[in-house]
Amino acid sequence: MARKAVVDLMICMNPESAKDDVLKLTAGALVIYDEPLKLNTLRDDLIYYPVPFQKLVTASCPEPKLHKLVKNMIYVGVAGQMLGLDMSETKMAITKQLKGKQKAIEINQAAVDAGFAWAAENMPEQTRLKVVADNKTAGNIIIDGNAACALGAMFAGVQVVGWYPITPSSSLVESLIDYADEYRRDENGKLTVAHVQMEDELASAGLVFGAGWAGARAMTATSGPGISLMSEFIGLGYFTEIPGVFFNVARTGPSTGLPTRTMQGDIELCAKCSHGDTQYINLYPGNMSECFEFAYESFNLAERFQTPVFVVTDLDLGMQNWMSKPFPYPEGNFDRGKVLGEKELAEMKDWGRYKDVDGDGIPYRTLPGTPGGKGAYFTRGSGHNAYAQYTEKPKDYTDLMDRLRAKYETAKGYVPKPIVDDTGSKRGVLAFGSSDPAVTEARDVLAESFQKKTDYLRLRALPFTTEVDAFIKRSDVIYVVEQNRDAQMKALLVEFYPEAAMKFKSVLHYDGMALAAQTIVDQIIAFEK
Repeated sequence: MARKAVVDLMICMNPESAKDDVLKLTAGALVIYDEPLKLNTLRDDLIYYPVPFQKLVTASCPEPKLHKLVKNMIYVGVAGQMLGLDMSETKMAITKQLKGKQKAIEINQAAVDAGFAWAAENMPEQTRLKVVADNKTAGNIIIDGNAACALGAMFAGVQVVGWYPITPSSSLVESLIDYADEYRRDENGKLTVAHVQMEDELASAGLVFGAGWAGARAMTATSGPGISLMSEFIGLGYFTEIPGVFFNVARTGPSTGLPTRTMQGDIELCAKCSHGDTQYINLYPGNMSECFEFAYESFNLAERFQTPVFVVTDLDLGMQNWMSKPFPYPEGNFDRGKVLGEKELAEMKDWGRYKDVDGDGIPYRTLPGTPGGKGAYFTRGSGHNAYAQYTEKPKDYTDLMDRLRAKYETAKGYVPKPIVDDTGSKRGVLAFGSSDPAVTEARDVLAESFQKKTDYLRLRALPFTTEVDAFIKRSDVIYVVEQNRDAQMKALLVEFYPEAAMKFKSVLHYDGMALAAQTIVDQIIAFEK
């Protein structure tokens, strides 16, 4: 289900890391390597395949300046022959990748053919690993989470995108721009989405809230460093109750961290972004369908609750290719929330922008430009009362903060509910996001190899819902699986469920690589020895 903890086949082309990589392999692994590296002298429990890459690339590519690049295609041919791969599939892939560049196609294909022919003549046949064509994936699609989120935002009717590029989130907006260019034009060919690359992340957040205040569906996409820079603006959006959607494709931190590594390290950051007392709706998609669905739904939630909403993924979900069933077409109308129109405003005797009329913590809002002259209003990010008037009265502030907390409580009935697998065990596992495949596999291993059954709750949103309440109540121990050092999700659980604090045990992974099932199994078994 998930990435394996061990490597079955390693192709060593990097002289700087090759020796260390080989020393980490488990016994019996296959090693294809560049012959001059002489890696076969390091260990005698591996199966080695030395390949004269330079000789092969020189013979197959007449342009010396391209040898370094084309050498990588030699090993594609070598590995393909070893694994029994149909080379016609490789040719199709090269043609698709280099579409329209006939010379490049020919050079790369020649290199693949050279590697394949050399391996067929010089390498002994191996039977441990083979690629077998099958139809088990028929009807499925391959997509990455950033593209899936972009599709969801497009279907949600996003109108304004303010962004600043940052790995690993850039392709989310880039995909959205491409989709909009093809599918979001009016009858005159004019784009119905405004996308603006701003000078920095702070300006991007400002654009989101300016557009949200004006009534547009607005979003940005960034990563942890960007969220940090946006935090004061996001706090303004929370306090003045302006809708906006923030996609956080998390990477390894702190600081600029490791942009090409994955981590669930922004849980606390997104749950309580900005200074002071803030609580945000967070959505945690765990697969491609949910990336699409939650991106779509985030705009409804942002407008219904008049607040910034975070869709929190990570590099593993966002940038890697995943297999998925095709996404269902969204049904129903957009939820614009409590918006007063011309008729309602004309009849309104005592409207207060921040009054809780219905007892759910959600006030009514208006949009600038509403006919009748009553649509626009002014407020500020400092203290204000129910009528959006400046105040420093203690009670006005506590009333406002209590209503914002009540609004957060109301959101429990609207956010995606967790997925729960109840086997009747008192041993629970709680996880979220990209950890799901590893958890699914680890539960099978625990049951089959160690006779340890587990219940499983896959969290999909903040605030915690009644299903989380029930799961915690019926479990004797709950292993909280998360990809960060400091057990950030566990800290949130302890905060909201202090009476159950001793039930929570942390299963942590934070080396920047995708989570493997064996990591989870090892830590749970260690707890139960």
